[in-house]
Amino acid sequence: MQNYILAIDQGTTSSRAIIFNENRKIVGVGQREFPQIFPHSGWVEHNPEEIWQSVLDTCREAVRNAHIEAGSVCAIGITNQRETVVVWDKTTGRPVYNAIVWQDRRTAAYCESLKSSGHEAAVTDKTGLLLDPYFSASKIAWILDNVAGAREKAEKSQLLFGTIDSFLIWRLTGGKVHATDATNASRTMLYNISKNAWDEELLELFDIPRSLLPDVKDCSDNYGYADATLLGSQIPITGVAGDQHAALIGQACFEPGMVKSTYGTGCFALLNTGHDQVKSENRLLTTIAYRLNGETCYALEGSIFIAGAAVQWLRDGLGIIENASQSGKLAELADNDEDIYLVPAFVGLGAPHWNADARGAIYGLTRNTGPADFCRAALESVAYQTNDLLQAMYKDWSSQSRSILRVDGGMVASDWTMQRLADILNTKVDRPEIMETTAMGAAWLAASYMGVWPDKAEFAKSWALDTRYQPKMSEAVRERKLSGWAKALERTLLP
Repeated sequence: MQNYILAIDQGTTSSRAIIFNENRKIVGVGQREFPQIFPHSGWVEHNPEEIWQSVLDTCREAVRNAHIEAGSVCAIGITNQRETVVVWDKTTGRPVYNAIVWQDRRTAAYCESLKSSGHEAAVTDKTGLLLDPYFSASKIAWILDNVAGAREKAEKSQLLFGTIDSFLIWRLTGGKVHATDATNASRTMLYNISKNAWDEELLELFDIPRSLLPDVKDCSDNYGYADATLLGSQIPITGVAGDQHAALIGQACFEPGMVKSTYGTGCFALLNTGHDQVKSENRLLTTIAYRLNGETCYALEGSIFIAGAAVQWLRDGLGIIENASQSGKLAELADNDEDIYLVPAFVGLGAPHWNADARGAIYGLTRNTGPADFCRAALESVAYQTNDLLQAMYKDWSSQSRSILRVDGGMVASDWTMQRLADILNTKVDRPEIMETTAMGAAWLAASYMGVWPDKAEFAKSWALDTRYQPKMSEAVRERKLSGWAKALERTLLP
């Protein structure tokens, strides 16, 4: 009997389940998209029950597609969209409100009021984060203050809070385990990343009862057992990490200075800083990269809110393309004499700008502008935003040499996009053979706990390159394009 691993990758727009065999090869996959809910401008929600059903369905589908019995799966690893908030009734297990998604901006005014009151420095010192609606704390507070009866129930210890991983663990274990891992906890703005503990002063600041919060475990740990009635066998859950941290692990970026960037709905770049908490002077985040055997590794992170979502906008909002794969092909056909800039601030701008009020804008339109130019502008916007992130990152990491960028996520399948990324960054960009690095990271956490996959050093040796993109753009063209982007960004950020 092989030791199969089930990786649950619960993302912002879809849920995936992947079965890996003991040789770390993918043998079965299941995937389901689920609806995005936009109640008001700047608000983004998910139905937690739809998330749960999509996870259950994809797990069963992956097992079927792998042509194995559930009893052959020796462990489950979970990775998830971070910062997204679910609050549910401890007795019934039912959510009291929709999940408020990490992209949601409804608490911008609340966060701004806390900033104006002088709280941001203390919050950043404890959590490594900035006071922004992006993180979980203000979302929890909103639910408690705006859902009828929620605060009263919370104060009576009748409610539980979780990021998506916690909600899935609770459901999978039949309500026996309420837990999260250190990476997800570090994104709530309630967790002290130096002390590795929930912070009482932050709980008081956001007026959140301690009883709502899950236990915090290592990324590779015992999270209980999935109930046999769900998947056909009782399976231990032994690995959990937020999606970007799982991708860092899946890319084997275990050494300080290594950088990965994931291109999904958003874009997230993490630079491993080892045991050192590097305090950013350029509005980046200091976060827990992973915690293994009680030892914490830290990272610098830059978060772009809109990356692949810009391509979705071309498809669903403008109807320019029918599927995402067409965007790169169309971008190749764009007029090289036109410099069209899309600043995709549809839900504000993330690092290093952190402007919740900014909104999307397009510059440089002419009568000759067409669908191909829109596609190129959307894809180039990802490269420009990544450049802004890495420039800030390397300023904070000034004593170290620059690293090759390892990339993953749905967008990296586009050769045109990755070549343009290498051109704009003026650095080598490496795409791995196995692009399911987020699921791979979750699987490694689960499998290493069970002793069926190799340790960090051997796992890192097995990382394999698919394609290396070398910069080809002339310095003059690169400078012209970056100058145009800087002007477009400046205009967008004007009050």
